[in-house]
Amino acid sequence: MHIQDLFAQHSTTFSFEFFPPKSAEASEALYSTIADLGSLKPAFVSVTYGAGGSTRELTHDLVERIKTTTDTSAVPHLTCVCHSDSDIQEVLERYASIGVSNLLALGGDPPRNLENYSKADDYFQHAADLVKFIREFKGHPDPRGFGIGVAGFPEGHPGTPNRMLEMDYLKAKVDAGADYICTQLFFDNHDFYDFRERCELAGIHVPIIAGIMPITSAKGMKRMAELAAGSRYPASLLRAIKRCGDDEEAVANVGVHWATEQCRDLLDNKVAGIHFYTLNKSDATRQIYRSLGAADSVALGQ
Repeated sequence: MHIQDLFAQHSTTFSFEFFPPKSAEASEALYSTIADLGSLKPAFVSVTYGAGGSTRELTHDLVERIKTTTDTSAVPHLTCVCHSDSDIQEVLERYASIGVSNLLALGGDPPRNLENYSKADDYFQHAADLVKFIREFKGHPDPRGFGIGVAGFPEGHPGTPNRMLEMDYLKAKVDAGADYICTQLFFDNHDFYDFRERCELAGIHVPIIAGIMPITSAKGMKRMAELAAGSRYPASLLRAIKRCGDDEEAVANVGVHWATEQCRDLLDNKVAGIHFYTLNKSDATRQIYRSLGAADSVALGQ
């Protein structure tokens, strides 16, 4: 279903993100997780895309499997990294042929496995260029073409210290044809609300989905800070984690409670959507749903 229709049907959308596994065994485990979370009736699930070809085919295969064997809409990621225009044209044709309705268009991180990678060699230099190319694609059965999402950064884009210039870049993506914004994870809702207001001031009026990732371990928390370009952890959250000591179960409980309170507050403040970065696991997301007093996303989104 096109993202515009999903937003029209739900006052708040709920969605999950997965990354493609690298083995047949892991693939089956992930598919079980997707099926498990499917009972929560998400508006869509997104599937990440490896830089430099590391998981591209795995992404395509997983998206096709979700599309053909479940009732859940799959939103594959596409990046600018290591792509020619013909590469993207081929991917778009493939997704259009199986009825994929939406994509998330990203600049992408430099591939770690390619020593001689140079961004200057990429056909698409910015995410806005990729958005424009997707918007101009004519081969989709829906006359609106693909629904297109782009990334937003409530805590600031790591590659753009100038926050005013950052907003200009975001507006360029929306002006190129993006239908919605999905934010990077954050742990202080004030950052999200300020980001939402700055978007409004910049003339950005598409729905903004909030990215939430529950902390499940102290080790994972440190890794999260690296992957998310230095996530800002509020002092009160750090104190709560510190009180847990070496008790990883207690850390996970704190993480789920914190994320639950974030979601509750976001819902109270009319967020357009909540996107859970699941790390391919279902337990934390299910606990959050239960704590919010609903069995599925349909109930939460009323």
